[in-house]
Amino acid sequence: MRLRRHTREEEEDGDTGIDLAPMLDFVLNLLIFFIITAVFVKETGITLSRPAPSNQEQQKKPDEKGTLFVAVHGDGTISIDKRIIDPGAVRANVERFHAEKPEGPVVVVANVKSPTGVVVKVMDQVRLGGVYNVSIAPSSSGE
Repeated sequence: MRLRRHTREEEEDGDTGIDLAPMLDFVLNLLIFFIITAVFVKETGITLSRPAPSNQEQQKKPDEKGTLFVAVHGDGTISIDKRIIDPGAVRANVERFHAEKPEGPVVVVANVKSPTGVVVKVMDQVRLGGVYNVSIAPSSSGE
């Protein structure tokens, strides 16, 4: 058996460092994974943009007798025919209105400062009351 002598040149050319190629492959794969999964993530929710208050006069006409107006005030209170009602009573009022006028629409008059959650709950109660012809009208007054 012959002993092999290592020279300085062989030691410098040998595997004395860390091979970075596998680490770079791993990082590239992670980057590709996160890019692909980020594209498919969809946010749930709705985008709500309320119309300008100037459109209220066009939608809320005083001569419309077959329309039920449900007002949502800035502090979150709800009123029908200028009577403050409980959020749970919206459905009963809408059902009574729907029994009298089956084709009558319901207009939810929402104040600009009213909480969006309350407006959505009122619209859900109107739909549960059997009326599917629901419109939203803005109101900037303290109605």
